[in-house]
Amino acid sequence: MTRLAIVTGVSRGLGEALAADLLSRGWEVIGIARHDAKSLAHERYRFVEADLAAAEHIDTALEGMFARAAARYASQAVLINNAATAGPVGVTGRLTAHDIAQSLAVNLVAPTVLANLFCRCFQDEACDRRIINVSSGAAQNTIAGIGVYSVAKAGLEMLTRMLAADHPSSTLRAISLRPGVIDTEMQVHARSQPRDAFPSVDLFVGFHESGQLVAPAVVARKTIDRLIEGPIEAGRTYTYAEL
Repeated sequence: MTRLAIVTGVSRGLGEALAADLLSRGWEVIGIARHDAKSLAHERYRFVEADLAAAEHIDTALEGMFARAAARYASQAVLINNAATAGPVGVTGRLTAHDIAQSLAVNLVAPTVLANLFCRCFQDEACDRRIINVSSGAAQNTIAGIGVYSVAKAGLEMLTRMLAADHPSSTLRAISLRPGVIDTEMQVHARSQPRDAFPSVDLFVGFHESGQLVAPAVVARKTIDRLIEGPIEAGRTYTYAEL
């Protein structure tokens, strides 16, 4: 029977790695991003271009695709809210309203809208339905200079708990994942920032210099083994150490 994964942010990093690994295991994958990754060309892969910063247009752009995907019987369907932006970088008082709104749109509003759409379209109780919200340790730990990102990730973990409360005793389960420090362009961006704008830059430089960064493919493999193809507890936040 069909296993379907909808993955946001597939153009690079963890999203691309998750999609590639899922395809190698026989899953059908729908990738959502502004740009596709050439590495994902496959007969079981479909790319849908969407700008998640324009969250108010997500229903119009994607509901038909979600409904058609749900109409094909699947033994398992997973939504992975992975897309994120690290910006804006800067301490409170130096940010623009536009940058704050764009960050919250991508990191919190879009995942909430997509989760809502997934719940609306994928209603078959015979299907193992999962929503995985990719969070961060920043949801719990304040990091000076990327406060808006932290606010959004904290909200994302509340979204997970809200979904668990809204769908108790269901085959629809939501979890959060704090995937650790991954060797992605987001890390490169963080450690390249000037200290006056990003007081915590040394933390990210230290991750790199001490060899703590983990390859996206490693995180993807462990995530799929443990959280997508393994048993999960609804409403929980999982860390990389638990994978």
